[in-house]
Amino acid sequence: MSTITPSGLDERRTSGEDPFVLDIRPVDDFARGHIDDSHNVPVYGDLQRGTDASLRAHLDELPADRSVIVVCKAGIVARRATAVLSEEGYDASTLLGGMSGWNGYRNDTLGYKLRSLLWSLSG
Repeated sequence: MSTITPSGLDERRTSGEDPFVLDIRPVDDFARGHIDDSHNVPVYGDLQRGTDASLRAHLDELPADRSVIVVCKAGIVARRATAVLSEEGYDASTLLGGMSGWNGYRNDTLGYKLRSLLWSLSG
């Protein structure tokens, strides 16, 4: 399954690529903070419970001609969404660390630096 680091997403966005950032977190979480220009499809709870029907019901809202980066709280539930999207033919990746990772990257935290090191060693 394809993944992308927060720094990798930031590089793609600033280089002129236009990935579609799909935030699957609940509406309230999205309202408290999200990646600029991301799109909220609040299916996190359903995916966490093991059902993907609600995500499949929203596939017509996703562009088929752009890569899709899936974001959740910490990157775990987003993997399920990424698997569904990949199965449906989308070029989909999970944002490693989810919004927690993104916020750590943006704030240059020690926790993010350590996670980033682990990602580079495992990938």
